[in-house]
Amino acid sequence: MVDHPARTGGCMCGGVRYKITGPIKQIVACHCRECRRMTGHFLPSFDVWNEHFEMVESRDLGWYRSAPKSRRGFCKTCGCSIFFRMDGGEKMSIAAGSLDDGCDGDLQIAAHIFTAEKGDYYDLDDAPAYTDGGDSVPMPPRG
Repeated sequence: MVDHPARTGGCMCGGVRYKITGPIKQIVACHCRECRRMTGHFLPSFDVWNEHFEMVESRDLGWYRSAPKSRRGFCKTCGCSIFFRMDGGEKMSIAAGSLDDGCDGDLQIAAHIFTAEKGDYYDLDDAPAYTDGGDSVPMPPRG
């Protein structure tokens, strides 16, 4: 079994805190209209299996139903957008910028998704681009 260092993160005010104890999927940058409206730009995020995710502090956590089968988690005090979850899903998507110590150099943007909806005021880098969401980057083994 591979040992994965624990990572922590949260919002700006501390009202939402989390801990990750397992493997993390490489970062995917979502360019869909919802993510751009929520963040003001595209959303770089990574996924983690539910069993490796722990909510440490949730006193200010709010959820917004952004689509019939998905929700977005945010801090009700400072407004940070942090989480995306499909109803009944096996994983949590987390905004990469919410990690306390950044990505430690081992996480990078591996793909761009929903590029057909991207803003017209910026260009994409060299990572693979997909016009829809799909499974552009595979999840790591649960180990």
